[in-house]
Amino acid sequence: MKKSFCKLVISLALVFSTAPAYAVSANPQVLFKTDKGDFLVELYPKKAPVSVDSFIKHVNGFHYDGLIFHRVINKFMIQTGGFTFDMTSRTSDRPMIVNESDNGLKNKRGTLAMARTSDPDSALAQFFINHKYNRFLDYKEGRPGYAVFGKVISGLAIVDSIAVVETTNVKGYADVPVEPIRILSARLLNPEAVTLLPEQKKEKKPVFERPIPIR
Repeated sequence: MKKSFCKLVISLALVFSTAPAYAVSANPQVLFKTDKGDFLVELYPKKAPVSVDSFIKHVNGFHYDGLIFHRVINKFMIQTGGFTFDMTSRTSDRPMIVNESDNGLKNKRGTLAMARTSDPDSALAQFFINHKYNRFLDYKEGRPGYAVFGKVISGLAIVDSIAVVETTNVKGYADVPVEPIRILSARLLNPEAVTLLPEQKKEKKPVFERPIPIR
């Protein structure tokens, strides 16, 4: 009996010791589980309150579950938030948000930024993770940039593995991974770390959202 009990204790200890542990943070954190592995992002509501609010509301509404990284460019960025595995569009049901690119955060490697059209205030659900420091996407006086609102704090190697996959053209879209890479789930780990904003009036949605790379 004692031996069986000891074996049970040891087994439980091994299970909990090998389970991933994430540090408690004053900032909200979202865990992404993907076909390539998991990565954890930290969000900055004090710097980008509107972007973080919209992003978390999309997460809480399960918008990202089942979507793919539909635009992948090595040494530039990986983008998601708008398409399923067969490039069927999943439209956001939330309003467009104001551009917060002048918040002092830079498009450095591993940061998350809102994708948008040429209209600075057109971001919806799509976002991208910078694969390197893309200075040309930063805000400059008189020129809106792409609003950074978070950063990958664990699992950046997963981002790297996604960035180097083979891509092709699908249904008129370039830089689409040959083999779809799905977001299995996106979950807010510490909802107590953020107070969500009141709902906004819905506006007309843009046709597409994407940062344009320098070739």
